[in-house]
Amino acid sequence: MNKLITGIHHVTAIAGHTKENFRFYNEILGLRLVKKTVNFEAPEVYHLYYGDHAGNPGSILTFFPYEGLAKGRHGNGMLNTTTFSAPSSSLDFWLNRLEKYKVLHKMPQERFPGEVVVYLEDIDGLGLELVFTDQDKRSGIPSAFIPEEHALKGFFNVEIWQAGFEQTTTGILTGLLNHQLIAEKGNRFRYAAQDTPGNYIDIIFAAGNQTGRSGSGTVHHLAFATPDRDSQLILLDKVAHSNLNPSPVRERKYFSSIYFREPGGILFEVATAGPGFAMDEPLESLGQSLQLPEQFEPRRAELEKLLMPL
Repeated sequence: MNKLITGIHHVTAIAGHTKENFRFYNEILGLRLVKKTVNFEAPEVYHLYYGDHAGNPGSILTFFPYEGLAKGRHGNGMLNTTTFSAPSSSLDFWLNRLEKYKVLHKMPQERFPGEVVVYLEDIDGLGLELVFTDQDKRSGIPSAFIPEEHALKGFFNVEIWQAGFEQTTTGILTGLLNHQLIAEKGNRFRYAAQDTPGNYIDIIFAAGNQTGRSGSGTVHHLAFATPDRDSQLILLDKVAHSNLNPSPVRERKYFSSIYFREPGGILFEVATAGPGFAMDEPLESLGQSLQLPEQFEPRRAELEKLLMPL
C-alpha cells in the first residue's frame, strides 16, 4: 500500500491587507496566484492560493485576508515560519531585492550543511525564510518579476515551535503521518514523509518561548498530502481511533480535506492530491478569474462587489 501521507500539501495563513498581500507574494517573491476563490466558511473573504506554475503540493501558500485584522503573535503551539528554496547562487540577488523593497529581514546564517537561510517577514509579520541550497532540483517558478535563474522553487520546510517533548507533535508525525526523524541540530528536529525539499517539518523545542496567538501574520493550519479519497478515509479512521476528534471529510473543490488539532495545539489538515487547480480554468490562466464553489454561484454578483479587486 502506498504511504497515507506523501508530504506537505499546503500552508494556510491569515492576512490583514489584501492588496498588499497580493503584491508581496506575486510581485516581490514571484509566486504565481494559482487560484482566486473564497473562504468556504466566510465567502465574503478571499481565499488566495500562491504556488508554482501548476499549484503542486509542496509549493502552495494560501491566505484568508481579513482587511484590518489585528496582528497575531508568534510563539509555541504554532507553525511560525514557512521556508521557500532558491539556488545557492541567488543569495546576493535576494538580499539586494529585500533591501530594495524594504522587506524586514535578518542576515544569512547556515543551518544544516548546504543550507544558508535568510529570515524575513511579510507586511503582516508572517514568518518566512529563503533557504539557498543546491539540494532542490525542481524548476524555478516562472515570473514576470524574477529572472529565471533566481526564481523560488516552492517550499523547503516549515517550522513549528513547541514547549517540550511532552507536547506530542512528534508522536503524531511519526505515529500517524508516517514521518521519520532525518536530521537534528540543537533543539531543532527535522522530520519528513519523504526526504525531499518541500516536505520537511522542523520542530523547535523552546520551553522559554511565549505561547502564540492567532491573528494576521500567523498560520491558520498545515495541510499534509494524501494520494486519494481511499487513503484519506483510512487515515480518518486512524485519527479517530487516536482520540483526536477529526472532522468529517469536507469538499474543498480542488481537493477534499479532514481536519484535527494535534496535542501541541496546531490545526492539521489532510488534503487529497486531486483533482487540482486546473479543474475549472485552464492551466495557462490560473488565478485570473474569481472561482466560486457551486453553492456560492447564486451570490456571484453580490460577492464580486464585496471582494476588492487585486
